[in-house]
Amino acid sequence: MRQGFVIPVYNHGNTLESVVLALAEYNLPILVVDDGNDQENKNFIQAVARKFQNVAVIVNKRNRGKGYAVCRAVKEAHKMGITHLFQIDADGQHDTRSACKEFLDASQANPNALICGYPEFDSTVPAARLKAKKISNDWTEFVALSKGEIKDSMCGYRIYPVEPFYKICRSAWIDSHMGFDSEILVRMIWAGVPVIYKQVRVTYPVGGKSNFRVVRDNIHISFMFARLTVGMLLRYPWLKAKQIKRRKLAARVEG
Repeated sequence: MRQGFVIPVYNHGNTLESVVLALAEYNLPILVVDDGNDQENKNFIQAVARKFQNVAVIVNKRNRGKGYAVCRAVKEAHKMGITHLFQIDADGQHDTRSACKEFLDASQANPNALICGYPEFDSTVPAARLKAKKISNDWTEFVALSKGEIKDSMCGYRIYPVEPFYKICRSAWIDSHMGFDSEILVRMIWAGVPVIYKQVRVTYPVGGKSNFRVVRDNIHISFMFARLTVGMLLRYPWLKAKQIKRRKLAARVEG
């Protein structure tokens, strides 16, 4: 097993160094994706790359979206022989210092699994974000045939086994923007990848920037779930059989 990190960056160059600093002790490769940033944010990214030897920068000439950025990093990780890629957002909202080792250890112990974060929010969380998460979780459970199994479909704090992700990137069109986290989770479940959820503390800093664009991203997300609904219906007998198998296994473990 060879682990590494990916940090997609768009408009959060000023918080990147603090995120990378929290990862430095693990001495693992860090793929930073410059997703079409302006010059100010590029300067922050380049400064971090000069300061930390294990940081490699992947540059998108224009902003292509988080999903595109992570998929590109997965393809690069596959070339590098990285087997497990830890996705962390650049905005510093996740308590990486407290959670990182637990996630890495869980991946080591469960190399076939997707280790998926779910947030422990504090009082700074916007009410609209909670509502959006509830809607996204409900839709994800529906298209994945995973009722009661999805703790969070939107959290950007995850460790992916690279090989199944790489195969999905080569065979399916994945939402390039804010629908990415939910879609890749569904497609991983469809592919039979087990999901282990771990909690991570999340704080929304005062004055923090959001890359969410209400019209554009809601259109992307709606279209994404429409596509996945069609995909679920086409796969329904097979997915239903897998759901029954998962629940029988879970019952045996609990018993």
